[in-house]
Amino acid sequence: MMGYLSRVHVLLKDFKDYVTALSDRIRNRSQAIAEAAGRSVNYLSSSLARKDAIAQQRAAREGIEEGLIGVWSCVEPCLSYFVRRDAQRKELVLAFDSAKCLHHYFYFAHPLYGLMHLRLQTWFPFGVSVCMNGRQWLARQMKTAGIGYVQRENCFSFIEDVEAAQALSDEQLRSDWPKLLGGLLRQCHPLAEELCRPIAAAYYWSVQESEYATDLMFRSAEELARLYPRFIRHGMEHFGSRDVLRFLGKRVSLHGVHGNFEGELNTTLKARPEGVCIRHYAAGNSIKLYDKQGSVLRAETTINRPEVFRVYRTAERDPQAPLRWLVLRRGIADIHRRAQLSNTANQRYLEALAEVQSDRAAGEVAEPIFKPVTKAGRRYRALSPWSNKDGALLETITSGAWTINGFRNRDIRGTLFAPTKDKLRQKRDAARVSRLLALLRAHGIIQKVTGTHRYLLTRRGRQILTALQAARRASIDQLLKIAA
Repeated sequence: MMGYLSRVHVLLKDFKDYVTALSDRIRNRSQAIAEAAGRSVNYLSSSLARKDAIAQQRAAREGIEEGLIGVWSCVEPCLSYFVRRDAQRKELVLAFDSAKCLHHYFYFAHPLYGLMHLRLQTWFPFGVSVCMNGRQWLARQMKTAGIGYVQRENCFSFIEDVEAAQALSDEQLRSDWPKLLGGLLRQCHPLAEELCRPIAAAYYWSVQESEYATDLMFRSAEELARLYPRFIRHGMEHFGSRDVLRFLGKRVSLHGVHGNFEGELNTTLKARPEGVCIRHYAAGNSIKLYDKQGSVLRAETTINRPEVFRVYRTAERDPQAPLRWLVLRRGIADIHRRAQLSNTANQRYLEALAEVQSDRAAGEVAEPIFKPVTKAGRRYRALSPWSNKDGALLETITSGAWTINGFRNRDIRGTLFAPTKDKLRQKRDAARVSRLLALLRAHGIIQKVTGTHRYLLTRRGRQILTALQAARRASIDQLLKIAA
């Protein structure tokens, strides 16, 4: 910021007057934008006012189907710059700290993206937030494509062509985000280019919070009503901290939560007007399950802290370097990976719940691994998940650390065997793990990722391992019967 003030030739003693003049220009521009659309800037006395609801009510009342719905202003907390006097140094200094300032909310019934808004901070550093809803966007896409649907609030209870709608939804991830967001910025914040010009910069777009939901549309509301209490009870009683971490892609050990994890884990059950919602938190991220409109079951992953996840990419400082697993960034460049991680978390959660409504017993699902199998003319022994040896192996490969990226021989070796510097012992341990991986592949539990030395759980393998987790709650007589 000091460099910026130097470029625009503003001394610290003149900082307040300089910023006040800019803020006045921004507020005047907002007023002009509103008036050009036949709207006005409306002040809200409380930052707790539900602006989305107010905008929706106005759109419904005035029949606004496209264009600017209105502009609302409100004083809200922010981070900003101030000039203060340093008593010890006896000079003015620039400080960056928490504050409150006026924000403008531009609400649109956008022709492409549906109901959305842009929030503009009217004091340095003039931050901008854009809130978009993928389902609002999808509704516009389906309308253009001629796909029939029934939309109730923020969900679809009926879609004429689900596969085509999913393809349109996936297409959103391939958007030119700088162009899309830049257009909204120019529309609501005409001074943006002027503000950035002194340092030859531009607004940098990042994802503050993402919510990715997977909806299951039931043909019968009665069927969902019958199953949903069982899902909630199962989630509260049987999904412990290790399960929550696994759903969210975190590492777990054989004995519990990984030693490097220092976040908070908890599960909440909350009654909403629409129904009951169960939510699991892990290190600032969460996954929840709730029902909507009577016939829709939704699993939703929220990511606030992407740094706990990884993306396979090159380093920003060395684009020519080989690809490797690095921290997931907040920047829009990693939106596609963020969606992939969230979708996988939702699928893990739903697959774990699928056993609840299965008519088959847990032992029946896992029964195939209790028998020897023959593959490519070679006979492989049966698995014994209740033994220490096979139990530790199966427990290891269910770790959430491997669910997205897969695991290697050395990953399993490092979990099952004590570390050693003995080269001969390392070679023997690697050979032992290779045989165990071949055994799991023969039973269809894992599959090799083409062109790599990594393995992933198969869908069948995940179902069997989920069933084995449920089997822990079975009686001894039942387990003995299965093993026999």
